[in-house]
Amino acid sequence: MSTVDNTPRWLAVAALAKIKNGAYSNLQLNQLINDHQMDRRDINLLTNMVYGVIQHRLTLEYWLTPFVRHPHQIDPWVRELLLSALYQWQYLDKIPQRAVFNETIEIAKVKGHPGIRRFVTGVLHQMDRSGLPSFDAIKDPDERLSVTYSMPIWLIQELRRQLGAEKMEKILSSLNQPAKQALRVNPALSTVEDVTTALINDGLTITPSEISPLGLIATDGQAINTEAMRYGMFTVQDESAQLVVPALDPQPSDRVLDACAAPGGKTTQIAASLDAEQGGSVVALDIHANKVKLIGQNAARMHVADRVEATELDARKVETQFNAESFDRILVDAPCSGLGLMRRKPEIRYEKQLQDSLNLQRIQLAILTAVAPTLKKGGIMTYSTCTILQQENQDVITKFLADHPDFELQTTPTERDLKTDRTEKTLSIYPDDYLSDGFFIACLRKK
Repeated sequence: MSTVDNTPRWLAVAALAKIKNGAYSNLQLNQLINDHQMDRRDINLLTNMVYGVIQHRLTLEYWLTPFVRHPHQIDPWVRELLLSALYQWQYLDKIPQRAVFNETIEIAKVKGHPGIRRFVTGVLHQMDRSGLPSFDAIKDPDERLSVTYSMPIWLIQELRRQLGAEKMEKILSSLNQPAKQALRVNPALSTVEDVTTALINDGLTITPSEISPLGLIATDGQAINTEAMRYGMFTVQDESAQLVVPALDPQPSDRVLDACAAPGGKTTQIAASLDAEQGGSVVALDIHANKVKLIGQNAARMHVADRVEATELDARKVETQFNAESFDRILVDAPCSGLGLMRRKPEIRYEKQLQDSLNLQRIQLAILTAVAPTLKKGGIMTYSTCTILQQENQDVITKFLADHPDFELQTTPTERDLKTDRTEKTLSIYPDDYLSDGFFIACLRKK
């Protein structure tokens, strides 16, 4: 075996070929990192390359196109190899071009046959000689934006229609920045100060979140590989997602329904504010048995299992197991298109269409309608999604309220008084606002 087949560049090409066939980028990366002994620098380069190529795929393909005469005739891995070389050359300024080209040619030689090596060498040298095509050559303004930011045209047009051209472009430019490593401290077990100290002692750099009091941002290392993570002192959760449970405001003795709970991040956050001795408990539903098991495992790791009832049930059939007015609080963290997560799951942008949001809207409304009778009078139901399209957000709430006059919309509260100048009662966090995930939160009170 050659030494080249264990390098971050080789592994990145292998991962990209699999992700192109439908594997999730984060799962694929985690598996590669677990399967290979790599130091922190190599893990960072591998992660950067895989996410970078996916994030900038439309841009990279635009640059590559003039240099490949018969694109359908090249093997998928060869295409990913050339795209990853382009990404390193154009976006990673610390790696000399010579090193990028040499290792790319070496991978082609070891992984392919002499013809592939000659082809890859020829393409790289031709690019270097003639330079890459300019975006200015693209006449259609939406297509130019699409190639510049590597975003599908339908999403550009929809965001412009909903939010205006300026906000749309701010969102697009923010989405290709690297995702933050955000953590939520577990108050059932620890404090912000203790977790900060533990992680600094493990060599990480820690800064407090500007939007969530329990949030921390970690750099210079992998927080998931620490003792504090294993012991349940914190969990990995985006800053925006951390705002949902405080908006729900569960009280220590409340009985809470988490209608779409897996993998249990918000379930454990709810549970941390409940007191089992006062009767506080959270019923956490998921439709899949393996995900219900995951909720249980997370509750155990976070030391709140005594307050969590993980149950396999479709939230749309909740009345088959629970009586009317069974719950003080209900969280519907609804299944959604996930377009707010494009920084962390960059492949989402290429997989979704506007029709997906409209299909999901029906499911989201069905879940809200099914769980509403199980909420006590005076209780709060919080609806949240990790998407940025109004079809799955404001439109869902408007339609629900039109059919449910016994509910009223309340202003979504945040502990840090975020976006106090907004005119609407719901809270929309866009990816450019705080460089966190895009999120939507609405709070409904049953009269």
